Amino acid sequence: MTEQSSLGIQHSRAVIDNGTFGTRDLVFSVGRLARQAAGSAIAQMGDTVVLSATTAGKHPKEQLDFFPLTVDVEERMYAAGRIPGSFFRREGRPSEDAILTCRLIDRPLRPSFVKGLRNEVQVVLNILALDPQHLYDVVAINAASLSTKLAGLPFSGPIGATRMAYVDGQWIAFPTHEELERATFDMVIAGRVLADGDVAIMMVEAEATPHAVTLVAGGASAPTEEIVASGLEAAKPTIRELCRAQDELAAVAAKPVVEFPVFLDYEADVLDAVVEAVGTEVAEALRIVGKSDREDALDRIKDVLAERIGPQFPDREREIIAALRAVTKREMRTRTLRESARIDGRGPRDIRPLTAEVQVLPRVHGSALFERGETQILGVTTLNMLRMEQSLDTLSPQKSKRYMHNYNFPPFSVGETGRVGAPKRREIGHGALAERALIPVLPTREDFPYAIRQVSEALGSNGSTSMGSVCASTMALLSAGVPLSAPVAGIAMGLISDEVDGQTRYVTLTDILGAEDAYGDMDFKVAGTREFVTALQLDTKLNGIPSDVLASALLQANEARQTILDVMAEAIGSPAGMSQYAPRVTTVKIPVDKIGMVIGPKGQTINAIQDETGAEITIEDDGTIYVGATDGPSAEAAVERINAIANPTLPKVGDRFLGTVVKTAAFGAFISLLPGRDGLLHISKVGSGKRVERVEDFLNVGDKVEVQIADIDQRGKIYLDKVRAEGEAEPAEARASGGNRPASRDRGDRGPRDRGPSRDRDRDRDRSPRGDRDPAGGRSDDKSGGETGGEPGGEPGGETGGDGNGEYRRRRHRHS
Repeated sequence: MTEQSSLGIQHSRAVIDNGTFGTRDLVFSVGRLARQAAGSAIAQMGDTVVLSATTAGKHPKEQLDFFPLTVDVEERMYAAGRIPGSFFRREGRPSEDAILTCRLIDRPLRPSFVKGLRNEVQVVLNILALDPQHLYDVVAINAASLSTKLAGLPFSGPIGATRMAYVDGQWIAFPTHEELERATFDMVIAGRVLADGDVAIMMVEAEATPHAVTLVAGGASAPTEEIVASGLEAAKPTIRELCRAQDELAAVAAKPVVEFPVFLDYEADVLDAVVEAVGTEVAEALRIVGKSDREDALDRIKDVLAERIGPQFPDREREIIAALRAVTKREMRTRTLRESARIDGRGPRDIRPLTAEVQVLPRVHGSALFERGETQILGVTTLNMLRMEQSLDTLSPQKSKRYMHNYNFPPFSVGETGRVGAPKRREIGHGALAERALIPVLPTREDFPYAIRQVSEALGSNGSTSMGSVCASTMALLSAGVPLSAPVAGIAMGLISDEVDGQTRYVTLTDILGAEDAYGDMDFKVAGTREFVTALQLDTKLNGIPSDVLASALLQANEARQTILDVMAEAIGSPAGMSQYAPRVTTVKIPVDKIGMVIGPKGQTINAIQDETGAEITIEDDGTIYVGATDGPSAEAAVERINAIANPTLPKVGDRFLGTVVKTAAFGAFISLLPGRDGLLHISKVGSGKRVERVEDFLNVGDKVEVQIADIDQRGKIYLDKVRAEGEAEPAEARASGGNRPASRDRGDRGPRDRGPSRDRDRDRDRSPRGDRDPAGGRSDDKSGGETGGEPGGEPGGETGGDGNGEYRRRRHRHS
């Protein structure tokens, strides 16, 4: 029921019942924004708000031989309360999500316009507000349908679109983001209501969710062909409700339909002349199996036709060419429907010859070549550190992408010249489809901590390069050593429908050619494992396709997929060993509070580790560290350095180290043994048996010196001995003590020992490690003092009295 406010704003509401999962409301509003557009509408679900405006050019583009429909989706970052991250802090080129949404809208809208329309039609959608729980793409399709319906154009809508998710054995319409996390399959379905009340499906874009394999392993139902077909049926009530709500508003707010000029491709007299002149020759040409030979024959027919009837129809060359195309299309379709024979001689269920090969390129991390007839796809896999994953600055809740699939379609793949450069919308869409087909079988970040880039090069094209890309990519990933949970293959299905003996007949074709795609009624791409569907995409030139026809096509596609998987398994059946040129990534887990220690001030520590070992290091917020290197020793060295800082194994007395002098003081040198772990080499042990006045005469910062741990006190402070080279004299102090002489005895019978001048005693005390600094550089609270202060582990309270001497030494050094 429509509602009207005092400001002339009219509303209608579609209420979707999801049973135990509650209801969803999609509210349509007109008359509030963009009033100067031919048609404008707002669609809102939750806090997601989309404005759609449709306008049409006043004059037709007669020189065009296609309908000039343009769909643009404008993502506004303010919709999510964010400022764009670009240099100018302004939205720039459309994101990949926006481009894919444009394609979702274009595909059901285009066949709904009257054939022969040549006026430009533009549909612009602004994402005004975004609720994280409700994705904007399906809301935008409904908004575009309503604004176009209101614009007074020859449009057979409305079109209803919904997202369906399979959660806990039930299909849910318009699932929230949280419900999608629990789903095994996700479908976007668009359709229209027929006169008899049934719903004809016009567009499907679907995929298994990234966590589908895990959920299925936990007991959830796998998205088989039967379950996917049930999802198409489950979407019908929702599509009816959405179309009803749009029709209610259109009944009171739509402009009258304007009579636009319609341009026929050809007149009947031209068609009759073409049939008479070359009809038989066209039929013979369509029996040629090879694409190149067949197209050469059709080109010769085109030249002959110009000579035979060109003078009869001056200035009507375009009509002649269009009529020849119509004759070719009719001949191909009639032969398929009546004889079940296809252009290349195959039956409806037959697949072209298949070849599969891996490791076709040197040095790359993984490569594969997949050929199906004249369609040839090269797949190349590259592995790198997780820091190389793609960062996303879009309205999507996804902020990064670990698996990136790029699809390239150069003009030479069809034997033509053309523009080479940035990817077009078609290439972006094909790459996204192949990406979605493979994401469900990829290993998790924890199991395989790599960023993965997959490139599909379409080197030859004669039908379904996108599904060929799925096959080539699966083999390339396995060739690179990526542990996929299952191999994935794809196949493109076609459809020919027409009136035969008074009844509408549908013939589903397996593995369609380029010509069957061009002249047929449907392009239905299906990808999956042996067990379930991972992705599918439906495009149609009809006003809709019965869901039972699509269900039958799904089962037919499964037969073909099993055959293709058999061929792929012969080339590679399990993950190969990783390339010697691919980085080896090792995972280290450290306490979160140690992350700063590993990074160091201004990144000094982590940069030093990377520079000295040659490894690349990525640190996650949860304390997970990924260490990557092309050789094992580099990675091992980096891991040891990290563990020494964050997961240290405490050194023991007697351990030897080749340390680095990091600081000198009047009483000794501080030696770095491990990152973050220093010890003190007392001045009395610096000289090689010589008396030392200044540490700097023997050791300077940066020098390497081999030392041994002599003692570790209760506070973990480390005291060192210098490891003497072979033949090197003992330190003077050690000689004076008699080497292996027994421990000190009671001196009561010997009387006081002559210590010489008091200044010598003071100097000796200065050398004691129990002076004013401990090995960490702070002041010592230990007031014990050995006889000469030379042994760090001496018993407290020596002959001269520990307390007094300790205090004296601290005062002396504090003022020196």
